[in-house]
Amino acid sequence: MPIPVSASFVLIAFSDSWRADQLGQLVASLRPRLRILKVHDGYAALAACKRELPRLLIVDGELDGLDGRAVLRELRRRAPRQQLACILISERMDRASVRAAIPLGLAAYLGKPCDLEGLSRRLDRLLPPSVGRAIQAPTDTLAAFLERMRQSNPGAPLLESVQVAVGDSLSAAERNLNVLEARFSRDPQITARLISVANSAGQAGNCQTLAQALQRLGVRLSLDLVLEMAVQGSAQLADPDLARQAAHVSKQAQRAAKLAGWLARRLKLDASLCYTAGLLHNLGELAVLRSLQNWLDSGGELGVEELPTLLRTHAAGFGSSLRIQWRLPLGLRQAIAGYYGLGAEVFTREALVLNLTGLLLALPADASAQSLAAERSARLLRVDPQLLIGAPRD
Repeated sequence: MPIPVSASFVLIAFSDSWRADQLGQLVASLRPRLRILKVHDGYAALAACKRELPRLLIVDGELDGLDGRAVLRELRRRAPRQQLACILISERMDRASVRAAIPLGLAAYLGKPCDLEGLSRRLDRLLPPSVGRAIQAPTDTLAAFLERMRQSNPGAPLLESVQVAVGDSLSAAERNLNVLEARFSRDPQITARLISVANSAGQAGNCQTLAQALQRLGVRLSLDLVLEMAVQGSAQLADPDLARQAAHVSKQAQRAAKLAGWLARRLKLDASLCYTAGLLHNLGELAVLRSLQNWLDSGGELGVEELPTLLRTHAAGFGSSLRIQWRLPLGLRQAIAGYYGLGAEVFTREALVLNLTGLLLALPADASAQSLAAERSARLLRVDPQLLIGAPRD
């Protein structure tokens, strides 16, 4: 039975989730409206192709379960070469491995780490030109576009100051983890992505803070990853209205991080975790803004008066999707969720700190912080009302 073909669908099958994300972002930068699916093992890749044959498959030669070659051998029994373009990216670049891959009918056989610029040129030739390249009005609605982006999006834009810090760090004669932490600790995107990559590196234990992630990844890999983020499409927001809104949201994130860390230190709790949760609590808003830049880049229209409603409607979904997609550790996710409310489930003391942080920041400037002493999080933490009065809310 033939497999149905979709000309607007790309499948990325990579064991490393951060590499799959990187490749997905590269495809999205070339064809913003192209549908992208990412899987992380060979059996999932085969199952996805049986449901619907993609226009292009980018597959990891060392894929978990069935490796990339086994996946392609199975697919070639079902789909002729002209129906499915395949790019294999592998550590095995010896003559025998390359020769053995010839019968698989590959569009490209690339080594790890692959040259992203060269891969971009190949992708531009392989992907259908009618899907997303031309700058023209999108055929779907903004709501439909944002729903697709929610399911697979690149996250937040980078802070403008961090863009400068990336260049400084790459050219510095002496680079160490403390310097990198100082330069990047204010940026939600870098913090979240490095934590995500560190936790996908196959080592024991959870990284919940930037410092822990840097320690696990090391200077060289951390800088490589940050550089990749900096050169991705829409890493900087070109639209001035979106850029101003992102600067405002980033300032809110930094205020929350500062206050959460301050409270945690005085309550003798995990200040680094609380700082990180505060920094990432509105990551969804930033991701929506970056996706809106992609919408504009693809020819869509957007009025500045629409921004508050779009953020209110989509930010929570984007944030939840990113935290799952990037596999942020449970303790960090619980603390972030605590910022917005406390449910009936068991929660950590750090989640209580984040809840109290949210209450303090939502308090009108002329209201006394002492009024929050009766709130559930303050009572469970046994916070001295004088501590609330002295909390830095600016």
